[in-house]
Amino acid sequence: MGVVVAGATGNAEFQIARRRGGPEIDHALEKDAVLRAKLLVATMFLGGLCLAAFAQQPASLYSGKIVGPGAEPVVGATIQLEVADRTLLLVTGEHGEFLVSTKLTGPATVVLKVPGYAPQEQRILPNQPRTVTLTLATNSERVVVTADRTALALNESADTVRVVSQRALQQSANLTVGDQLRQVTGLQFFRRSSTLVANPTSQGVSLRGLGSTAASRTLVLAGHVPLNDPFGGWVYWDQLPSLAIQDVEVVRGGASDLYGSSAIGGVINLIERQAGPTAFAVDTGYGQENTPHAAVLGTTAIGPWAGMAAADWLRTDGYIEVAPAVRGPVDTPANVHYQNGEMDLRRTISERGDVFLRGNMLNEARGNGTPLQTNATRLWRYTGGFDWATKSAGAFMARLFGAQEHYRQSFSATSAGQQSEFLTRLQYVAVQQFGGSVQWTKALRPWLMLIAGSDGNDVRASDDETPIKDRLPNGLSDTSARQRDMGEYAEGLLQTKNWTVAASLRGDDFLNLDTAQFAQTGDGPIATTDIPNRSETLANPRLGVVRRMDRYVSLTGSVYRAFRSPTINELYRQFQVGQEITLANPHLQSERATGWETGLQFALPQRNTVVRASYFWTEVNRPVTSLTISATPTKVVLQRENLGQIRSRGVSLDYESQPLSWLSITGGYQYANATVTQFVQDPGLVGKWIPEVAHNMATAQVRATKPKLGVAELLGTISGRQYDDDANMFLLHGYFQLDAYVAHSFGPHTEIYGAVDNIFDREIQVGRTPLLTLGTPRMASIGIRFHSKDWNAGS
Repeated sequence: MGVVVAGATGNAEFQIARRRGGPEIDHALEKDAVLRAKLLVATMFLGGLCLAAFAQQPASLYSGKIVGPGAEPVVGATIQLEVADRTLLLVTGEHGEFLVSTKLTGPATVVLKVPGYAPQEQRILPNQPRTVTLTLATNSERVVVTADRTALALNESADTVRVVSQRALQQSANLTVGDQLRQVTGLQFFRRSSTLVANPTSQGVSLRGLGSTAASRTLVLAGHVPLNDPFGGWVYWDQLPSLAIQDVEVVRGGASDLYGSSAIGGVINLIERQAGPTAFAVDTGYGQENTPHAAVLGTTAIGPWAGMAAADWLRTDGYIEVAPAVRGPVDTPANVHYQNGEMDLRRTISERGDVFLRGNMLNEARGNGTPLQTNATRLWRYTGGFDWATKSAGAFMARLFGAQEHYRQSFSATSAGQQSEFLTRLQYVAVQQFGGSVQWTKALRPWLMLIAGSDGNDVRASDDETPIKDRLPNGLSDTSARQRDMGEYAEGLLQTKNWTVAASLRGDDFLNLDTAQFAQTGDGPIATTDIPNRSETLANPRLGVVRRMDRYVSLTGSVYRAFRSPTINELYRQFQVGQEITLANPHLQSERATGWETGLQFALPQRNTVVRASYFWTEVNRPVTSLTISATPTKVVLQRENLGQIRSRGVSLDYESQPLSWLSITGGYQYANATVTQFVQDPGLVGKWIPEVAHNMATAQVRATKPKLGVAELLGTISGRQYDDDANMFLLHGYFQLDAYVAHSFGPHTEIYGAVDNIFDREIQVGRTPLLTLGTPRMASIGIRFHSKDWNAGS
């Protein structure tokens, strides 16, 4: 009798049947064949699984963590992971971590270009997590994002860029970011008066010697959202909480190829602090002219959620701007009282991006130098969007933004000698703005980046004005209007070891529509005028080239077209500064600029020194200018017009150096030969200087820092003479101003500081409207800051 062995049942049954003989043998054979077939199928199935497992290589896992000098996580940083011949874009998560699983194999290179930190490349291996520690950027290692809409080191950008850190803003004798930015050579405002007390409609900003009217020929941004007033183009420099501004990037030269209207002279990008790990800061102080101020900021994070809140409060009694020799009884101090606030809520989604909501408000009231001349603004802004990086499709950015503004102002006239004053007009402006933008960035090759995007902006405004006669309302003068701008752009960015080439093109469709004006004199009938819709289609290309001769020397060159469309304010609204009245012009066309510049950047990293010199040439056709129609000792009337052509050409020099560990020197010089080159209607204006532009400007900033002693800083500013009008009749003399700032820390959380603006109390001539007005007199202030440790690390 046979033995049955486990696992060999079929064979044992066959042996038994064989010994028995007959039909049993056939049945056993059939049963054994079926069993063998089952075993064959099972073997083939398992074999197929094994082959599939061997055929599909295990995924490679690349992971790590990005931290700052103090081991703090760097959240939301974009990483380029170069593996094989592919480039993957990643975003660090809430703890600075990154993680990606891919079929690609082999060593990878992590490329990091994070603003505030030095660019860095690190080799990592699959399945071996790596922590990368960033170092703070030296002057020659700064990374900028504004010039090319992607992170580039300064020596990789063809644009002339100046980065002002949060510390440089704080260590200033001035209280508003507008005045703090005067340390950037060549940055000029429509008036020389302080942005703290100036009428908002005189706060247009200019770069490259192109001048400005009330509207800026420079675009101001925050978080990819324009901050230029949607109605008038000027800038409220107090609309963002001071502690929420992390850095400021000032890009000089036309940038309409990527940013559209208003970027003729350049772009100023206020980079705001994002919600993140728990941190706080409080800044409060008091200055002359009864000027108390306070600023607070706090951030916190719980899991994937993070929030931030910040606010400012300031009031000042101000000072009388009219020169003592021509003051009268009606002259009072120009002053301001404002509050702003901002909240930011965001959520990190895996390691690839985040979504956010941000809201901001401004409430300000100003006295403009007489009892009856006042203005006030309430402004609400809101922004929502997301940043998202995919494994293979590139990085995406989207923004939706909107604003609501209510602005009121009163105008008056004064008698000879400033003896008496009477109202002439009351104005109320309501503005609604809505817009959005999308952008896609893709590394097609490790050396080739493609950027494409689109943005739109829709503005609706009503300007309701009441003329005053004999102290009584005298009819009405109302306007309702709408502007819409749609733009699309594309940029190719090629980078090799020694070359960076950026080529870009943008097209804009700009439309003025739905404009109606209503006029009434006294109790007479209301006359209605419908203004026809007008549109313009504009194309703006740009080419920038950088040739790195070695690690220390780069040559740059760029050529561009740019434009600025007239604002609703310029087209339809009459306004007044002092006794200077400017009439509107509904037939204005857009300004068109052509420019080029070439430069040299020289860096000495071992001495933390960088020098950049540029020659620039910009020609603007149809510039919107205020032309003098009539002038008397008490009244000047101007009319907005498209002047024939203006040109600004010259040289600029920027330098930053840290010759000693405790001493840094920053400064610059600009010479701008800015003149009228064509004007058929009045050839006598050819050769005249562009109003409000000094041909020579220079700044020098010396900062000494000793941990045991504190910080001491001196900022000197020199500006040459300039003219306050198109005919060059009203000369404003040049000036020199010196500011000082000192601070001392008591432990890691407390700092006491003091500052003096205009130490020598120099007379700074601001305007002749037609009365001579003066800038900020000597003003001293003291303050104290409380903050968490390293709350502004990296700035």
